[in-house]
Amino acid sequence: MKRGIVSKLFILTTLLCMLILATIFIGQTIFFKQFYASQKVEDINASIQSFKTAYLEAKEDLSTIQKLEHNFYQENQSWITALDSAGNIKYANDFSLEIHLDSSQNKDFSNLVVNVPLNSLTSLEDVERLKFDLDKGNPVLIDGVIIDNTLVPTILTLEDKNFVLENRQLSERLYGNKAATETYPKGGSQIFVKGVIQELRLPVGTFGSDIYTNRVFIDRIKQFQVNLLMNENHHDYTEAMDYEENNIKYKIFISPMKDTTGETIYIFVMTSLQPVDEAVQMIQDYYAYVILFVLLLIVLVSFYYSKKIAKPLLQINETTNKMANLDFSETIPVTSKDEIGTLSDNINTLSNTLHSYINQLQQDIEKEKQLETTRKEFISGVSHELKTPLSIMKSCISILEDGVASHKRDYYFKAMAKEVDKMDMLIVDMLDLAKFESGTFKMEMDVFYIDQVIEYICEQLALEITNKQLHVHKQLSHTKVVANQHRIEQVITNFITNAIRYTPENNRILISTMEENDRIKVCVENKGAHIAQEHLEKIWDRFYRGDMSRQRSKGGTGLGLAISKNILELHGVQYGVMNTMDGVLFYFYLNKS
Repeated sequence: MKRGIVSKLFILTTLLCMLILATIFIGQTIFFKQFYASQKVEDINASIQSFKTAYLEAKEDLSTIQKLEHNFYQENQSWITALDSAGNIKYANDFSLEIHLDSSQNKDFSNLVVNVPLNSLTSLEDVERLKFDLDKGNPVLIDGVIIDNTLVPTILTLEDKNFVLENRQLSERLYGNKAATETYPKGGSQIFVKGVIQELRLPVGTFGSDIYTNRVFIDRIKQFQVNLLMNENHHDYTEAMDYEENNIKYKIFISPMKDTTGETIYIFVMTSLQPVDEAVQMIQDYYAYVILFVLLLIVLVSFYYSKKIAKPLLQINETTNKMANLDFSETIPVTSKDEIGTLSDNINTLSNTLHSYINQLQQDIEKEKQLETTRKEFISGVSHELKTPLSIMKSCISILEDGVASHKRDYYFKAMAKEVDKMDMLIVDMLDLAKFESGTFKMEMDVFYIDQVIEYICEQLALEITNKQLHVHKQLSHTKVVANQHRIEQVITNFITNAIRYTPENNRILISTMEENDRIKVCVENKGAHIAQEHLEKIWDRFYRGDMSRQRSKGGTGLGLAISKNILELHGVQYGVMNTMDGVLFYFYLNKS
């Protein structure tokens, strides 16, 4: 297939621009997200190693460690804390209960005073509401787990009040599994102790206070603690795990290490991937505008190529090819004043001149053909219609001249008078038809009630209806219409007369009007033989004889429907004929007043 220069330039420009755009889009929306996550993991792993080194150098100095955690968050936008071998947050004494244990039950601890971390039992916001129940001196019951002299509380209850704090994740695993005590690490066991609250410690203005308000971070620490206590964690190296909540993705890092005392601790880090998701979404939204702009740019560039360079030449070539085949209907747009513009203008002048002459010649030929056809049809129809009455009159005159059947003299005179009336009617109809088809007749409009016109016509035709014993059913609306009343009466008379003529005796004729918005539909339906489908359009032709039911013996001149057609077309309204279930329906529309 031959391709022009315009299509080649357009396709090449489009493909190149879209390839570059697609490469950048795919790289930034797909690989960028993976690259960001991978780079984030590497950076945080490196920061964790630096943190671990600085942590050991701090030698458990609380202020130094808190500063290290704060700096880590500022540099990596990631939460970090250290957990002891039981999964408790180290240095969480700023959010804890100091409890003096009952000496009679202090068999598992080396001293009578223990710090119970509250982050695993409740949130910092709830403690602000519950701190009055945790006043000094209130007796408490603690149900939990002890590992290496470290208490992990599961349930804390005030003896004298209906007050319970619970680590639900741990309690569900402990009390939902009867064999749970057999799985505690390092010989840990469940304990139940009593004590008295000595002090409630709450963080004030420290980085740790922000950690305690981060519900997702605290929940992940609690889950890690449960898994650790149930021997379901085996962390020998730093690893990154994926976690998602509320459609936000997180990375969790757990790195074990030995502190200065030789105890195993865990550096727990959580970072959110929401910024990269937001960045990718912003890029996608941004690219929607970029794509629209690039597509617009491509269209503009291609338009410049086609319109300013190649399009005039292509159009000149196409137009001259058509002129070579005697088709002068197309013109060339003149968009410049250079040689191409002058050539285009000259070709247009030549094309317009030849086109006008050819069109005029074709119209004259078509008009002459149509006139000749009309003349032949008219002469043939008139000759046929006049032949029969003239033959009848000639026969009657011969009979009267020969004196045969003189006693029927009046009969033959009446027969000749009847034929004269038919010829007179035919001539009147032909004159009306010629007047309508001349193109100069102007239809004067009236305003009248359509139902009154139909009732009047039915009264005029009552004798013919009675003679055939027909039943006329009318469904008429009292509506004003805009039309030439005399000519519409002529149309309705033709339709009803036609229905009377072709309806079998003792049958029905249905006349109805139906309102449709600003129009009204007038229908005349007669019961009887159908009209063949191929003859439905021809029925409006003058002297139509396509069906035996329309023979001259039925009466009429053969011009009634042709006259009706012209009257309705001069009104500019819709009309038609169609076969119904057991008859034929003629209809037309009129505009309401």
